[in-house]
Amino acid sequence: MAKITDKALKSKPGETHKWLSEVAIWGHGTLLARITPAGDRLFYFQYTTEAGKRYAMPIGTYGSGVDGSMTLSDARQRAMELASLHKSGIRNIREHLEAEEAARVAVRDAGLAKLAAEKAALEAEHARQAARKSVRELFDHWAKVDLVNRKDKGAEVRRMFEKDVLPRLGNMAVADVKKGHITEVTDALLARGVNRMAKLIFSLMRQMFRFAVDRDLIEHDPTASIRKAKIGGKDVERDRVLSEEEIRLLAAKSPEAGLLPSTDAAIWIALSTCCRIGELLGARWEHVDLKQGAWLIPAENSKNGKPHTVALSPFAAQQFERIKQINGKSTWCYPNTDESGPVCSKTVTKQLGDRQREPGKGVMSNRSAKTQALLLPGGRWTPHDLRRTGATFMTALGVLPEVAERCLNHTEENKVKRIYQRHSYVSEMKAAWDALGTYLQRLTCLEPTQLPSRKHDQAAHDFGEEKLLV
Repeated sequence: MAKITDKALKSKPGETHKWLSEVAIWGHGTLLARITPAGDRLFYFQYTTEAGKRYAMPIGTYGSGVDGSMTLSDARQRAMELASLHKSGIRNIREHLEAEEAARVAVRDAGLAKLAAEKAALEAEHARQAARKSVRELFDHWAKVDLVNRKDKGAEVRRMFEKDVLPRLGNMAVADVKKGHITEVTDALLARGVNRMAKLIFSLMRQMFRFAVDRDLIEHDPTASIRKAKIGGKDVERDRVLSEEEIRLLAAKSPEAGLLPSTDAAIWIALSTCCRIGELLGARWEHVDLKQGAWLIPAENSKNGKPHTVALSPFAAQQFERIKQINGKSTWCYPNTDESGPVCSKTVTKQLGDRQREPGKGVMSNRSAKTQALLLPGGRWTPHDLRRTGATFMTALGVLPEVAERCLNHTEENKVKRIYQRHSYVSEMKAAWDALGTYLQRLTCLEPTQLPSRKHDQAAHDFGEEKLLV
């Protein structure tokens, strides 16, 4: 059988199909070329199937090979490959090639499907990670929804979290926080010896994570399995009351303790008015009337959200006079450094605590060197203990407990009394504060400056009412 030539393939087409052929491998297949009347030049591989039938399988179109067509050399090469398959025992070549192509496509599709699935999983994980809130983001969400309703808009809680919680947990995803992460925070606080702070911050973290559970940000609260009693031991209700001898000793020690004069005055105001130290440090001069002898604690400054007017005894008024000599030009009785607001509510507590360190504990960095200047025989005391001491002295002086409670601005727990007993106790409260001031004056031997005489007992009440109407 003659060889197919390019010259023959390029010959003019006739009225009928022209067939050219040459053996690929003798007995295993032939390369065919067909020139159609229309001028198409097509290659086939002809072979005998397993059933003994001849079959001509298209393998390409004759051409230069640059547009998907085949040169004669390409056609021969392909025919040789197919003939070799036939020689190897594969008789149904078309079916075999189709099966191979299907398998190749299946492998390719499986690979593409795998890549697509991996990409989708990666994108889903990225989306999931992006959707997960960090602890800092959770805190900001909680602050905007819940903490904003607090009197200080959550400022104190934010300060505590910025100092002790967020540096450790802030960048963690909320869903990744475990019990151990919570105890890392509280353990660090316990190591500093601030057990009550550890309990408080634990309670706040529990509130925040329960907020997250309520909003389906996490399924389980990581603080749920931690007992609050295990954080720093069992809560102990403070009952520290300074004795008469300790008050005398405090009067002798405080001038030599290196305190700011305004801080020294705060000690005696807290003791003689039974106010909360935060109420004093947040006071404005517009609410203090030394001529009338009255100090209004507005609702936004009081713990129970109710305005409270304190009738100032000469003893207490003297201390406000001391403060006024220092800060009288400011809006605030205790202004901060740039006078944009009051000082931090912890300022006085820290100053007093720095001067009650046990011997051997050393001096804290950038704090007072007079670390034992205010130590008293009964042990460590706080501004709130002064409030408790003042109330205790009142009752010892014969003041009715109900009047003392009013001086403390406590909310009546008995609902019936709260609703039906509306007596203001203004006169009784003034008498109680005056009695306490006189008693403290005798104990401390601090002579008051001559104050203008105060008007009748109703003056303090009128001052408070007037301010409430502004």
